Amino acid sequence: MTALTLSTAGAATLRADALVVGVAKGAKGLVVAPGAEAVDKAFGGKLATVLETLGASGAEGEVTKLPAPEGLKVPVVIAAGLGPVPEKDAAFDGEALRRAAGSAARALTGSKKAGFALPITSVEDAEAVAEGALLGAYAFTAYQGGENKLAPKDKKNGNGAKLPLAEVTLLGTKPRDKAFKAAAERATTVVEEINRARDLINTPPNDLYPESFAAVATAAGKEHGIKVQIFDEKALAKGGFGGLLGVGQGSTHGPRLVKLAYTHPKAEKTLALVGKGITYDSGGISLKPAGHNETMKCDMSGAAAVFAAVVAAARLGLQVNVTGWLALAENMPSGNATRPGDVLRMYSGKTVEVLNTDAEGRLVLGDALTRASEENPDAIVDVATLTGAMVLALGHRTFGIMANDDAFRTSIHEIAEEVGEASWPMPLPADLRKGMDSPTADIANMGERMGGGLVAGLFLQEFVGEGITWAHLDIAGPAFHEGAPYGYTPKGGTGSAVRTLVKLAERTAAGDLG
Repeated sequence: MTALTLSTAGAATLRADALVVGVAKGAKGLVVAPGAEAVDKAFGGKLATVLETLGASGAEGEVTKLPAPEGLKVPVVIAAGLGPVPEKDAAFDGEALRRAAGSAARALTGSKKAGFALPITSVEDAEAVAEGALLGAYAFTAYQGGENKLAPKDKKNGNGAKLPLAEVTLLGTKPRDKAFKAAAERATTVVEEINRARDLINTPPNDLYPESFAAVATAAGKEHGIKVQIFDEKALAKGGFGGLLGVGQGSTHGPRLVKLAYTHPKAEKTLALVGKGITYDSGGISLKPAGHNETMKCDMSGAAAVFAAVVAAARLGLQVNVTGWLALAENMPSGNATRPGDVLRMYSGKTVEVLNTDAEGRLVLGDALTRASEENPDAIVDVATLTGAMVLALGHRTFGIMANDDAFRTSIHEIAEEVGEASWPMPLPADLRKGMDSPTADIANMGERMGGGLVAGLFLQEFVGEGITWAHLDIAGPAFHEGAPYGYTPKGGTGSAVRTLVKLAERTAAGDLG
């Protein structure tokens, strides 16, 4: 991953491939942000004028490259838009800094080193810039670089793609200050785990399936002192995990339930995280229509987020017990696949009439939620790319939050907004439960079409242990980005919800959630 260093060096003296400064959108035109004073001086105090001449406005996501003038030790200056100037001389918020840093880092693909002289007024600002730059510098290259015997040798990789920015240097920081060092280390750790999640999401389904995902978890557990337990087909059958088995029985790759347990000797709280891990979702017998299959490797994004969050908690040494449950299966059509109309007996003992085999995520999560509840954690949060209905409701950049406790739902929403992940609280209307009544089983896996995301949440609630605080994050929109990259968000897997889960674990460790 891209290296991160802190530096007290001035912008005029740093030797690098490029220097990043911030610009903002003011009431009367472009404004040069704090941190860029030395660069503005090198331009004779006319940096804003030069940029405006080139069409720059300071808008968020805008990146403008300039040849550096004499007086700077870099060949290129990059002006990154921060959006509107804060009111009453307030500092730029963390998300504006993240996005500007991410946009600049993407523009620096192929460079070895860049200095970031964005407006940093606090430790929190430094961490936000670090996160944005490191997230923006991400690239998934595992399947690139194959040798083409008919083409000339390429110094980069086989298809000519450039490598990400190699080193980020944050200017205006204090390398020897404990708080700044801790912020840099936290940013590096969290981003490394987000990028681990992104890599898993982007891995093609012929290489990532339940067994291979479980092997990745096992290796990470050994490296970071996390206890890993794997329930294979035999263990799932013996335990009566009918949801996982029912979804996975149509595939040659059998399902798995993976438990990751990070424990701290001084922990007073336990947080359980449950992730939907459908490594490929064809829809099963209820086959998805043409055009909807190509990105279904991303249907394990919830499990990837949970996995990354548990590992991050362990690496950060948080004083809280964090247990992750990865509900892994491949949903395929075959002569062995579950049929619409079949009835599955879940791990909880409830029976479910399967009306649509493409509503499979709630089935594997139901088993995992019941199993997680048996350990009586202080709270359970499940994460899933669960419904297209949530995308229709909230779009591609915002995830929905449902919960059986309003205060807990509010806390998660506030945490998500704080770390820069767009989210919105959603209700669990009791009247929608009746639509899942079945004449054959205890419950059906489908209900009313309208409000389908809320119906899915109500289904999951049926499998949460009595008295346990629970929340459900439907990340179907932001988990996988199909458009052009923006800010620090790449094309493909995004690692959605990892930052929220890590911050939730930190708050739980600090006792801030009650």
